[in-house]
Amino acid sequence: MYLLLVASASGDGERPFRARPGPEQRSGPADDANPTVRQRELGIRLRELRIGLGLTVDQVGAELLCSATKISRIETGARRTSLRDVRDLCRIYGVDDPAPLMDLARQAREPGWWSRFGDLGLNPYIGLEQEAIAITSYSMYYVPPLLQTADYARSVIRGIGRKMDLSVLNDRVEARLMRQRRLDAPSRLRYRALADEAVFRRQVGGLAVMKAQLDKILTWAAQDRGSIQVVPFSAGAHASADSNFDLLEFGENSRQAPIVYVEGLVTRQILERPVEVARYREAIEYLRDSALSTAHSAELIAAIRDEYLN
Repeated sequence: MYLLLVASASGDGERPFRARPGPEQRSGPADDANPTVRQRELGIRLRELRIGLGLTVDQVGAELLCSATKISRIETGARRTSLRDVRDLCRIYGVDDPAPLMDLARQAREPGWWSRFGDLGLNPYIGLEQEAIAITSYSMYYVPPLLQTADYARSVIRGIGRKMDLSVLNDRVEARLMRQRRLDAPSRLRYRALADEAVFRRQVGGLAVMKAQLDKILTWAAQDRGSIQVVPFSAGAHASADSNFDLLEFGENSRQAPIVYVEGLVTRQILERPVEVARYREAIEYLRDSALSTAHSAELIAAIRDEYLN
């Protein structure tokens, strides 16, 4: 199944720009709260209970006095579940101890740190990104958000949303930098980036911004905090028909299956079907075959960086 989103992982699409929330709206979320993942886990568990009893969503909806669509949205994590609904579903499914599911429902109602930014529109992607233990990104046009400098991010966001209010722009840059904390967390994210050579040659923000951006990437790669490979122009046609996508993988004990996030200008998708995820894994392997090694990629990025000095 897939879920269409109205905002991209970079949060730069053309959307209505709302006023920046005041301080009273921006306080409270815990940095480690992840309502997205708790909500999806709750849905998975409820679906397993329903299927285990051989019930359809129509039957459960009739018992709960609601539509089958509501049950489906609860099970996919697309709808926040009320404590009353969880209690009633536990009754329908004959759950002896509903406490664990009730706890998940409460956790799903806690605001994540990103909720303090009112205009991101990144739910549910950003919650999944925060929980993933491994991410593989492919980008054809821009440096992936988790590796961007503040000035580069500002130039990208401003370039796409040219009518954006300054307060919204500042929020988006701040949120993007906060997302990058995952790269330095104690449970370090395994991050691998694949990028077209055009990413490094496109002069986003000017020469000084590009030099600083490529310096950041080279420093990051040299510290063995992840890997980056360049798909050179000489590779010709390659495996990705999508300009940007991310493969997110989760821990062995997680109920969350791997997902692929595909970013477009207007519509975005989270792909979860095993056949869809497998197809993107295949594309990643083909891209790796077309890409330079990590060492040669660093050499090419450094050479391009040096061109910006001249």
